[in-house]
Amino acid sequence: MTTASLTFDQRYRAIDARDARFDGQFVTAVRSTGIYCRPSCPARTPKPANVTFYPTSAAAHEAGYRACKRCLPEAAPGSPEWNLRGDVAGRAMRLIADGVIEREGVPGLAARLGYSSRHLTRLLTAELGAGPLALARAQRAHTARMLLVSTDLPASDVAFSAGFASVRQFNETVREVFGMPPLALRARRPGGGVRNGRVSAPAAARTDDAPAAATGAIDLVLPVREPFDSAGLFAWMQARAVRGAEVATPTSFARTLRLPGGPAWFELSVAGPGRVRLRARLTHLRDLPVLVARARRLFDLDADPLAVDAALAAHPELAPLVARVPGIRVPGTADPHEMLIRAMVGQQITVTAATTALSTLTDALGERVEGLGDGHDRLFPTMAAIAERGHEVLRGPAARIRAITGAAAALADGSLVLTSGDDAATQRAALLAMPGIGPWTADYVGMRVLGSPDITLPGDVAVRAGAAASGIPSDARGYEAWAARTAPWRTYLTAHLWRAVPPRRPAAGAVAGSGASSVPERIGSSRMAEGTCAVSCATPDHLRTTDHTTQPHPAPKELR
Repeated sequence: MTTASLTFDQRYRAIDARDARFDGQFVTAVRSTGIYCRPSCPARTPKPANVTFYPTSAAAHEAGYRACKRCLPEAAPGSPEWNLRGDVAGRAMRLIADGVIEREGVPGLAARLGYSSRHLTRLLTAELGAGPLALARAQRAHTARMLLVSTDLPASDVAFSAGFASVRQFNETVREVFGMPPLALRARRPGGGVRNGRVSAPAAARTDDAPAAATGAIDLVLPVREPFDSAGLFAWMQARAVRGAEVATPTSFARTLRLPGGPAWFELSVAGPGRVRLRARLTHLRDLPVLVARARRLFDLDADPLAVDAALAAHPELAPLVARVPGIRVPGTADPHEMLIRAMVGQQITVTAATTALSTLTDALGERVEGLGDGHDRLFPTMAAIAERGHEVLRGPAARIRAITGAAAALADGSLVLTSGDDAATQRAALLAMPGIGPWTADYVGMRVLGSPDITLPGDVAVRAGAAASGIPSDARGYEAWAARTAPWRTYLTAHLWRAVPPRRPAAGAVAGSGASSVPERIGSSRMAEGTCAVSCATPDHLRTTDHTTQPHPAPKELR
């Protein structure tokens, strides 16, 4: 059940029970006090006659309410509704989180969504209770609160990092939303110098002799709903880390990233139950809200694991899988363009070979950067660089290389648009129109870029192997029919089935790790869920438009 379908009585029962599962999914405005709270607020439950529920904090702001100082509703995880919804409201919220309004204004957001600014404002106000400017303002207020209570940044730096145009606008918004000036809000953080339950050194006080990398240093804690399968995410990243741009360990993941204001570096690690630590170095602090949004999407931090686990565990075939890996996450992407190139480079080769190819590509064509992080000295190549020189570096069938450089050229010149705010059907059709991209790749890229929770890959050999091991029909048609009962969580079903693939025994006489025929090992205690571990691909997408339509043996699965 989505939060949009909840009745007043269901929402009221949630706040009466102080049910933290609904934090971030709606807010409760109380007319008698003029404040709004998260559902789990410990304050006395108000009378039903005094309560109004809003889908966003921005809607509560617009109605004249201020945030509760006790429960701080802005500190809750984000709503999973925006990934679940593929409509204009959901797409708009994803684009606003990615900073489109800050960079392009409301006209730019409206153009991306295919509406006029006036009509988009009417539509979002009707759906979410606030227009695009109010929604962006609420996001700036949330970022400002996070920086005030989590860092020692000067208030002026907080203002511009959060996206405010002036310090005056920052002061007025914080006072209006939180009912106190910025420095008073900072003074309320626990223990004074203790942030989020831990002591940290001053993060980014700006000095004249401080290097640029230190100036943009940030250390934050991001909320996440438990249970949270962090081990699975870190293992996934560790298996696919691109040398020079990414470093992954069993407990952390770090990488460089190209943001609107310039190169950036960030690292994610677990800071405790319900908390993920984000360390970052930015060229421009104004990029922080964009980085936070992309980091949350990369690690699927806004998912609703209790709802997903409950829905999937209701099926006897899946109950053991959910019990084995509660709170499973499906990684998103920090860069949609990069995601497509990674998927195409990895077609028909093993994970190790694909990671080597991507590392070689990054080493040859990636922009060098200094002072961002240990082990990180370059960025993933731009699409223009891959389009121009990718054929000099990439190895493999000529048709695949042409497909990769062609896709990069289309992304570079804008003829192919790929963003987290795309309409799912339009994005899929645009990808399928490109040479070398078939249904599997289009659906997989949509899964990672859009964060859609309801994508199934019936032709995926790894999924079918996991289905067979779990007592689920493993033929493509039978699997797709069975998977329909798990909607709208079929993406998470796919992740569980990837994990359920039985380990393959090496062929007699084979040497582990030798040659392309070797089976990639298990990572940690479970097989990783990109479908590329030791499983072959029955549909080589990049040969779809060539003469080579058959293989003597199934080729290794595409790298996701």
